[in-house]
Amino acid sequence: MSALRRKFGEDYQVVNTSRGTTYTPPAKKKRQRFVDKNGRCNVQHGNLGGETSRYLSDLFTTLVDLKWRWNLLIFILTYTIAWLVMASMWWVIAYIRGDLYRAHDASYTPCVANVYNFPSAFLFFIETEATIGYGYRYITEKCPEGIILFLFQSLLGSIVDAFLIGCMFIKMSQPKKRAETLMFSHNAVISQRDGKLCLMFRVGNLRNSHMVSAQIRCKLIKSRQTPEGEFLPLDQCELDVGFGTGADQLFLVSPLTICHEINPKSPFFDLSQRSLASEQFEIVVILEGIVETTGMTCQARTSYTEDEVLWGHRFLPVMSLEEGFFRVDYSQFHITFEVPSPPYSVKEQEEKMALPSPLTTPSLGNCKNRRDRVFSVDCIDTIEEQANKLPSKLQRMSSGKEDLQKKVLRMSPHNSEKACSTGDLPLKLQRISSVPNHRDVEERLHLKALKGNSEPMTQSTGDLQQKIQIIQSVGSRPEDNLPQARK
Repeated sequence: MSALRRKFGEDYQVVNTSRGTTYTPPAKKKRQRFVDKNGRCNVQHGNLGGETSRYLSDLFTTLVDLKWRWNLLIFILTYTIAWLVMASMWWVIAYIRGDLYRAHDASYTPCVANVYNFPSAFLFFIETEATIGYGYRYITEKCPEGIILFLFQSLLGSIVDAFLIGCMFIKMSQPKKRAETLMFSHNAVISQRDGKLCLMFRVGNLRNSHMVSAQIRCKLIKSRQTPEGEFLPLDQCELDVGFGTGADQLFLVSPLTICHEINPKSPFFDLSQRSLASEQFEIVVILEGIVETTGMTCQARTSYTEDEVLWGHRFLPVMSLEEGFFRVDYSQFHITFEVPSPPYSVKEQEEKMALPSPLTTPSLGNCKNRRDRVFSVDCIDTIEEQANKLPSKLQRMSSGKEDLQKKVLRMSPHNSEKACSTGDLPLKLQRISSVPNHRDVEERLHLKALKGNSEPMTQSTGDLQQKIQIIQSVGSRPEDNLPQARK
């Protein structure tokens, strides 16, 4: 067993084929997130080398970025060391002048009255620094070095107070805790909205105070390889959540559903329900705004991995109308329900819609054009058959006009409808001439003339009458239409 595990790895498991036992696949390992759900970035900087000195150049920001326990420790140690150092300096002055040994002499004027040892020197410094002024210990005019040290103590104390108290004030007023009252949904969903497939998640504000100029952004974190072979780990790609339309500017007084439309410009264009299970990506959501009470900028972050994206789900409504106000039920903030959604990607849907269906029939316009073209060719064939039956003299009379009409039909196939309605009118009349009833011939001729286009007819009235006579002659004997001989 151990040999098999070394060969196939720790996920190797022996399956017992006996009844009553089922195979349990190994649990999927939880992969490392780039940004935690609480917004903390899982990035550590190492091997800085000599670059650590840059932190000391911006000491104030370094102290503010430290955790609270380190800030409190630095605060206490700074004041304690400063007090001990200054008290030691007062004790050294008293020791050099000999005030420690002659303090009880009434005729002697010391540098600092009533300073006998180090504790008394320390109490004098605390009374001076804190401006308590009990009046028992005080500096005299016989000590110029004490006056200089007193000025230095006042300046140094002001600088230390300004630095440490300002650092603590900025640390306490940071709006990081304001982000704790900004909620994001536990899961993101993919479903249709307004007929389009969209990626959606929900955001809400628990406080009554508003976020001024709230704006939301989304980043897709995914490793990829360029066509040149370069591997880009954790490549960042922007997700459009309404930047062009202004939908990314939020009025966050109630929970809002942020929507990313999946279109050809989206990185999820070829994402389907099946491929979602094999993808590895992380969606980082960043919400920024100004805290209304303090005027400071606040940023809240969260992320969604591929396991936290639900296909074919929708968020449950949380708004309800009460008497005189709207009520938000945050117990349903994270709840989703299934809705009918296509399991295919947007790319597959567009390709499927672009393919011609075999059941679709050609349009009416195409049928009409095709019918007119076929009819025009049939007209030409009918003319040739009718002309071969005519006598040679009649063939010579009509050959010029018929050749012109054939060229027009063959040189303009795309304008077949106009040709059939104007120039082909005599040719169609020849086909009508096969009917022996002359009244029907005249009625069809009248209908064909009404259906023609508004363009000027290429044949004159005299030519039409001549063609009608020729058509009538086709139904009768050709010899009756021969010109009479001159007497």
